[in-house]
Parts: sequence; structure tokens; C-alpha cells
Amino acid sequence: MGVVYETSLGAFILLTVCIGGGAAWMTGRGAALTWRPLWVLAWFTLLLSFALRFLHFSLFEGTLLSVHYWIVDLVVLSVIAVAGWRYTRTAQMATQYRWLYEKTGPFSWRER
Repeated sequence: MGVVYETSLGAFILLTVCIGGGAAWMTGRGAALTWRPLWVLAWFTLLLSFALRFLHFSLFEGTLLSVHYWIVDLVVLSVIAVAGWRYTRTAQMATQYRWLYEKTGPFSWRER
């Protein structure tokens, strides 16, 4: 039991980072592809964090209503979801408006 993980580090990495992070990345990507704003992504990520907390409870005997570990999960999922949203949005801006914007990195663009 640590500050970041509740039952074991392996369970945290497997469930929160790999499975939950993958779902969060795809959620961010889906929100960006449908041109949804960030607050919609925040709502989806909040729902995903509740599901992830339930999986910790049911698979690894974690605490279902632990606010501390729910916030940890929510922060990890939010960072990954925003990264997926921003990465996809950058590609959209650079390809669909190529006469206006150019890609300056994986997460940023600028005006030409």
C-alpha cells in the first residue's frame, strides 16, 4: 500500500496505467475526432474513473469508496485522456486546415 497504488504496484500499472490509460487515450481521441470540447472529455474521464475504481475493487480487493485512490486514478486517466485529445486535435488542425496551421510537435501547432 503506497501513496499512489492501493493493493500492489503491478495492479496499479496493469489496471490504471495500461488498461485504464488505454481507454482514456481512446476516449480523448474519440472526443477530439468528434470535435468535442475538453469539458466533455472531463465528464467522460470522470465516468471512466468510477469504472476503474470498481475494477480495482472487484479484481484486486481494493477499496471501492476510497477518495484518495479515486483521485489518483482520476489524475492519471485525465493526463492520458488530455494527451490523446491534444495529439489527435493537433493532427486534425494540421491536416484539415493546412493552409492556416502547421504542426510544431506531437501536441502543438501554430499559424503559418
